[in-house]
Amino acid sequence: MQIEVDYCGECQKRQPRKVVAPCSYHQGLGAWIGAIKYQGQLAALPVLCRALVTRIQLLEQQGLITLPQAIVPVPLHPKRLQQRGFNQAWLIAHELSQLLQLPLVSEGLIRQQDTRPQAGLSGAQRRRNLHDAFMLADDFAFQRIALVDDVVTTGTTVSEIARLFEARYVHVQVWCLARAEAPGLLDDLDNE
Repeated sequence: MQIEVDYCGECQKRQPRKVVAPCSYHQGLGAWIGAIKYQGQLAALPVLCRALVTRIQLLEQQGLITLPQAIVPVPLHPKRLQQRGFNQAWLIAHELSQLLQLPLVSEGLIRQQDTRPQAGLSGAQRRRNLHDAFMLADDFAFQRIALVDDVVTTGTTVSEIARLFEARYVHVQVWCLARAEAPGLLDDLDNE
């Protein structure tokens, strides 16, 4: 008999943050997500968002998650937003907001430091890079949110932001288009 639980026994000891993703970054979707983020090629965005909504609805039906009160995109620093011309996390959050009919809250969470890009940094370097990079407005009014990003790799960005929300007793789920597995994890699975 299979029992649905939030975490395996080992994970229950650490109580990790819930990350909801419909896809693996390393199993073919990395190129699509990179094209969205770095080249503004948005054709795959609606399909990937619908896949994420399907995953969210399935987990909700199974009682493993509760829908949040609002959707909050990971913000870009204004300088990076000007360079790129768009925030891919906001585009994803906007699509999810429409599909799930949940409010999109893009004010209140601010990226106050123009940090180096996270790609290519080690876990320790990512943590130092993002330390105090974000700020949460005093009047944030929601108790349950979904924090949205394009991909979660080490979880450093979402953990840094979630820490701000959780200090104010705001429950945070993380929604993304893909989850990047630890190096070597898929190699072990492919050899079985």
